[in-house]
Amino acid sequence: MSQDIFSLKTALISVSDKTGLIEFAQFLAQQNITILSTGGTAKALRQANIAVTDVSDYTGFPEMMDGRVKTLHPKIHGGLLAVNHNPEHQSAQNQHNIPNIDLVVVNLYPFEQTISQHVDYETAIENIDIGGPAMLRSAAKNHARVTVITEFSDYDVVKQEMLNFNGGTTLALRKKLAAKVYAKTAYYDTIISQWFQQQLDIE
Repeated sequence: MSQDIFSLKTALISVSDKTGLIEFAQFLAQQNITILSTGGTAKALRQANIAVTDVSDYTGFPEMMDGRVKTLHPKIHGGLLAVNHNPEHQSAQNQHNIPNIDLVVVNLYPFEQTISQHVDYETAIENIDIGGPAMLRSAAKNHARVTVITEFSDYDVVKQEMLNFNGGTTLALRKKLAAKVYAKTAYYDTIISQWFQQQLDIE
């Protein structure tokens, strides 16, 4: 297999928009990919009889603070950021039991949709996603081996690549998906920044 092709073995899925989720997760399961997940996403997968491991079980650290702290953990971000064939990174992974995570499927809390409903200040704040952008940015930074999906329209694209390349994806696709991440998170932060400015102007 070409060095540009990287096989997928472990996926982390955490989505607010569950459009197409079950069909894509069923495909991943058929490819014998281990699926990690959180909260409502894990529940939806289990209801569809798809095997899933809770992130809290995977990290050995419970979800806490109303869900604010669940994926912000070295076992998650180490698994995303570890550079393949880097001896120092591999040593740290072995020492701390941090397997690679090869696929991230995350879409963010619907902040823009939430504030369009003229909710109160506290509700808006709770819909600012922290773990989601962090996982997306980690995955996108390490696109040399990590595939990252931010929207359901890319499920079929990744599925087709995996079928074409024996369960792997090409570097060319991973670069395109990584670029989408930074556009997505930049827009997300811009909306939050604009909302904050509006709140300051109101005060």
